[in-house]
Amino acid sequence: MATTSEADVVLYHDDEHHENWSDRAKENLWLAFSRMGNYEQGGSIPVITRGEGVYVWDDRDKKIFDGLAGLFTVQIGHGREELVEAAAKQMRQLSFFPLWGYANPPAIELAERLTSFTPKGLNHVFFSATGGESVESAIKLIKQYYKMTGKPLKHKVISRSIAYHGTTQGALSITGIPAAKQYFEPLIAGHHKVPNTNFYRAPLNHRDDYMEFGQWAANRIEEMINFEGADTVAAVFVEPVQNSGGCFPPPPGYLERVREICDKYDVMMVCDETITGFGRIGDYFASRLFGITPDIITCGKGMTSGYFPMAAMIASDKLYEPFRKDNNAFLHGFTFGGHPVGAAVALANLDIFEKEKINEHVLENEGKFYATLEKLYDLPIVGDVRGAGYFYGIEMVKDRSTRETFNSDESEKLLRGFLSKKLYDSGLYCRTDDRGDPVIQLAPPLIANQSHFDEIEGILRSVLTEACELIF
Repeated sequence: MATTSEADVVLYHDDEHHENWSDRAKENLWLAFSRMGNYEQGGSIPVITRGEGVYVWDDRDKKIFDGLAGLFTVQIGHGREELVEAAAKQMRQLSFFPLWGYANPPAIELAERLTSFTPKGLNHVFFSATGGESVESAIKLIKQYYKMTGKPLKHKVISRSIAYHGTTQGALSITGIPAAKQYFEPLIAGHHKVPNTNFYRAPLNHRDDYMEFGQWAANRIEEMINFEGADTVAAVFVEPVQNSGGCFPPPPGYLERVREICDKYDVMMVCDETITGFGRIGDYFASRLFGITPDIITCGKGMTSGYFPMAAMIASDKLYEPFRKDNNAFLHGFTFGGHPVGAAVALANLDIFEKEKINEHVLENEGKFYATLEKLYDLPIVGDVRGAGYFYGIEMVKDRSTRETFNSDESEKLLRGFLSKKLYDSGLYCRTDDRGDPVIQLAPPLIANQSHFDEIEGILRSVLTEACELIF
């Protein structure tokens, strides 16, 4: 594996002022989704300065296992020289030019490459810089499509409880996390939520049969369409494996039933693959792995393994058809959508996927990763281990026999008061999340192997054992 050497590490690491990185960050840098008041009151901001393989180092030269691949993003690991060279080569030839009425060779080639991985019929790539922007693009395209095809009342979107789809106003409107939206309301009207596929928290009368539960959950979508009126519903958004809440896989038959419902009522099915795309579940797109053909795939993150901001909405021939004629145009776009440097990096990233058989590696090892995490069931705080590929959630409980969860104060104390810092201090970066019931999420770089799984399990075991002593 080609990587950068320590001698090649950027010069700021030797800056005479590096001891003050955290203090300097407090002065001008505003962190996303972060309680800045904690830092103003004396807390230290962790400063990550370099990465290599599955590890990163902070400004105190502490080595940390990147158990979340940055943010479900760094698929092939940190420090890959091939991607650095791809970016530099493209910058020397064409650093930037917009796709607003013009094209560039890397964007053309990447669009061709992406559509070679999609389910049949998804052949039209609209680039953006982030997954949230690709979701925003999908919402707008679907609304315009129905207006152009004589169904102007179809504008409502159905999504799932606790699901996260982005922070822009449209994407936030279909996000199912009330606390993430309350300060930005009123949002865009016409967005409705249905149950997700968390079998561990299924209603009592649906806990005996996983497949039956999946059908029940999917049928709530049909019920919502009928509640709202099929002539007003435009789309259903699902993540093939839902992120927020802690990695909810689709029960057998669930996605097929959603596709069937969408076809029945002329509703577009959108698979948000911002996280599940590019190997996270063991294929370029989880839709393809699960045998589903949506009308749109939204993706980002792992497309470049995080080495450059790059995302896309990939639409079906059906959705593109009205734009083939007359003076019709999709009046939407982003300055950096289809950036030539980002496209070049994405192509190099996909070359590595093929050369190193990344998808095959994930499929060969997902069972081993899961089995390693299952060892934690001997700890009373571990209620459920779930997920797919290299994407797992560990739900924590007060009482495993009753599945009693923690209240908000207890969750705050457990996650933010103890686990988050303790895991980092113990050498593991991962996510402690309470957007649903309290979970620890793990999504390491896709190059991780059994030795890394054991390292993750060992750190988790030590920290969760201490958490048990604090709680029980």
